Amino acid sequence: MSCLNYREQMKRCNRIVIKVGTSTLTYDNGNINLTRIEKLTRVLSDLMNSGKEVVLVSSGAVGVGVNKIKLKEKPKSIKEKQAAAAVGQCELMHIYSKFFGEYSHIVGQVLLTRDVVEDDHIRENVVNTFETLLENKIIPIVNENDTVAIDEIENIVRFGDNDNLSAIVAELVSADLLIILSDIDGFYDSDPRKNPNSKLIKTVEEITPELEACAGGAGSNLGTGGMATKLTAAKRAISANCNMILANGENPSLLIDIVEGKEVGTLFMKKINRREFYNNE
Repeated sequence: MSCLNYREQMKRCNRIVIKVGTSTLTYDNGNINLTRIEKLTRVLSDLMNSGKEVVLVSSGAVGVGVNKIKLKEKPKSIKEKQAAAAVGQCELMHIYSKFFGEYSHIVGQVLLTRDVVEDDHIRENVVNTFETLLENKIIPIVNENDTVAIDEIENIVRFGDNDNLSAIVAELVSADLLIILSDIDGFYDSDPRKNPNSKLIKTVEEITPELEACAGGAGSNLGTGGMATKLTAAKRAISANCNMILANGENPSLLIDIVEGKEVGTLFMKKINRREFYNNE
């Protein structure tokens, strides 16, 4: 099976979860990058217009809250981070609602905690909520409920970051494709910030211990997720029969390239047998 041919399968992906990190939504100085958010909402609106179903998992509540409250740096205590998240989530949803509204699309806020994974009844209710929103052409905007859940704020890898949350959401909605937009072009064989000779891995068919050894620690100052969390997210997505692509969120228009089957970022391939692949040709 050709990997380029496999990329062609992205054209058939109908239900897509897109995760954007804090570094995509803000400038290096912490201020909100309104130009990029506007581009993101325009591209996602266009995907909706083309018939795709879109779920947006958005980080940034703490970062936006820090900016709104005019704090000089990211707070260190849990209560300060949760206060910043409470303010930032309101601001973030206001911005999304305004920009998506310009393109005649409605958004709905979905705040989740790990209960959605651990409690079957809650899980069923959440799935029903997602399905109802999508049936009504409403874009669910998902974040962890930072004001009550300390996991992301404390940066616990197991569930506590939006990379893993996005994979959980992809599983809940039975997505065809998960796209994680970060501040890096994809998955490298070593940290490109430290090693100028590092190479981009365009396709990952299996997550091996060697690949996991390539994953470093935390990423940017404003976000929480490093490569390790993205690999964990990829594992979860793959186990849910969902492809995952890790790409750079600097230019949101590359989302169009991805769904058109172009070779962008790193593709983590779901397990699909050869017969199914060729039957879809």
